[in-house]
Amino acid sequence: MPDLVPAPLSSLLKRAYHEPKIQQTIYDLPLKEMYRGSSNVDLSTSFHGLPSGTPLGPAAGPQDQLAQNIVLAWLGGSRIIELKTVQILDELVINRPCIDATNIGFNIEWSQELKLHETVEEYVKASMIIDILREENAPGVPDPVALPTDFYATIFDLSVGYDLKGIESESVTQFMQQMKHAGHLVDQLRTQIPDEYARYRDYPFRTELVRTATLSTFHGCPKDEIERICRYLLAEMGLHTIIKLNPVQIGKEKLEHILYDRLGYTHLKVNQKAYDTGLSLQEALELVERLEPIAKQHRLNIGVKFSNTLEVYNNLGRLPDEVMYLSGQPLHVIAVALLAEWRKAAGMRYPISFAAGIDRRNVANAVALGLTPITVCTDLLRPKGYGRMEGYFKDLETSMRKVGARTLKEYILKARGQGEPVGGDLEQAMLRNSAIIAEETVSDQRYSWAQNRKEPRKINSHLFVFDCLSCDKCVPVCPNDANFVFEVEPARFKYRDYRLTRGALLPDEVHWFSIEQAHQLANFADFCNECGNCDTFCPEYGGPFIEKPGFFGSRASYAGRPTHDGFYVERADGIERIVGRIKGQGYGLEILRADDSALFNDGVIELNIRPSTGELLSWKALDPALARVDPAREPFGHAPDHVVSMVNYYRLEALLRGALDMKKVHYVNAQYLSL
Repeated sequence: MPDLVPAPLSSLLKRAYHEPKIQQTIYDLPLKEMYRGSSNVDLSTSFHGLPSGTPLGPAAGPQDQLAQNIVLAWLGGSRIIELKTVQILDELVINRPCIDATNIGFNIEWSQELKLHETVEEYVKASMIIDILREENAPGVPDPVALPTDFYATIFDLSVGYDLKGIESESVTQFMQQMKHAGHLVDQLRTQIPDEYARYRDYPFRTELVRTATLSTFHGCPKDEIERICRYLLAEMGLHTIIKLNPVQIGKEKLEHILYDRLGYTHLKVNQKAYDTGLSLQEALELVERLEPIAKQHRLNIGVKFSNTLEVYNNLGRLPDEVMYLSGQPLHVIAVALLAEWRKAAGMRYPISFAAGIDRRNVANAVALGLTPITVCTDLLRPKGYGRMEGYFKDLETSMRKVGARTLKEYILKARGQGEPVGGDLEQAMLRNSAIIAEETVSDQRYSWAQNRKEPRKINSHLFVFDCLSCDKCVPVCPNDANFVFEVEPARFKYRDYRLTRGALLPDEVHWFSIEQAHQLANFADFCNECGNCDTFCPEYGGPFIEKPGFFGSRASYAGRPTHDGFYVERADGIERIVGRIKGQGYGLEILRADDSALFNDGVIELNIRPSTGELLSWKALDPALARVDPAREPFGHAPDHVVSMVNYYRLEALLRGALDMKKVHYVNAQYLSL
């Protein structure tokens, strides 16, 4: 399992500054797909009394663990960011691949993959970048003055798990305190703000990053500890608290009736352990009722979230674990039905947030149910990625205009015509909407297996280092923004290898080198956790994160993964360098443009080459003994022959030129951008 390596704040901000000017994107999200709001409708809401520009945000998952993930979600219109779950175990080993969004959604992920000290820094960096991009009007809002007052209001919602001992530990408690009082970290990071944004080095960045928390009870969280954890979050940490509940609370009979009889997912089998260890609906309600006085005592809220993923046995063979966690379309139906059951029992006494199969076609229903926040994960793993959220807002705004609603409260009252019968009582309208929408959702065949069994199409073609269909699907489907586009000069020419034999370097076999397209794809290895999602949606076989060139952001990260093929590029003192591993073999190339000279080595021989012509100027063996004839060494008086495979020289040269070319901005060349 590869470790994620966060990018410096300076690099992230340089990209955010230069990228829109060069290619009309920020972190590969097109400017045209960023949410710019509307003067006709107001999507602002509140969460625990805190203002938020929209009710939407990423669920605690792959879209919100690195700084650029969080910023991408914000650019897409998310205003309540449920940060990825942290726990005391911050050196997890998770099998790969860990995500399967082939048609519905499965994963075997747990929590944040960074260490706790890295995590808090990523969250602070994300908050600082959002502050700067907001001030800069980075999404390109045509008339910011015409927008609702709270359009940019953003909430970070802490997500923690999974047992009391871990949450009460010194490391997790310190993490939560740092998130509540981040001034020291903010001041440390100010020094990384590049010249492009120098005016923000004294900016009053937000330092109280969180005032709310969602407790992930996960699968099998001890029942007797959930209440004690919530008491700790409320009384000791002073955080509004939401308890994420599991879908099995609807009961085995109802759940499997929906999953099998109504939706047809008969090939899935729910893990019996999930039923045995999870809270029942009644137990969950009684727990929240006991916590309510404590919350009120501290002037805080207690609420619930529907729902966690559903634990099922892995019989599909696409993920490596015995058990996997179901999300997406079928979970949406179960969670909406569970929501209706909860409201039958509890009424409207407690705030409810939601995460289960949210997409463009059901987000308006989620708003009509009065849910805040409405969080999404699986749908953002599909083509267009974070750019899909723009469609959510368009459809929601259209639905609001149809019923003459300008605000979300008006929409709740008017969406299903339930506001008038209850005299404009918002809570009663939500309650009535719950029953109506739950029945519609259970009966909606678009959530059925018959409608969702289709898999992304593959063609009979395999990926290679250079050239592919160039559909670019792998770029937005990566939740970490690890895949990127760069450009090279197309070329087709003959070349010869060299053979070291009897102490002499001689021309060897003739081959063809070919790059057909200027447009190329690569992987930023520091951000790639090999989740496998790009492979799911790539039309060709092999996996972009495996076959496409992987670039590291530093020599340290390159050296830290010695068994991983990949490259590190740098420019210094007029010399451009690339080091790399290809099929486990190390190579290096230095080019001095001013002298039209290059030094290439394959670990055995170093060649001095004129790049403009390919002429070999000189050579030397890195082990001098290889260049000497030694009769005692071999019967024929020489060391074994060594072939210098020159395809690797031409690969490195193309990658070096392409990575440092400024036609496209990405994490490899961002550090070399300047005003």
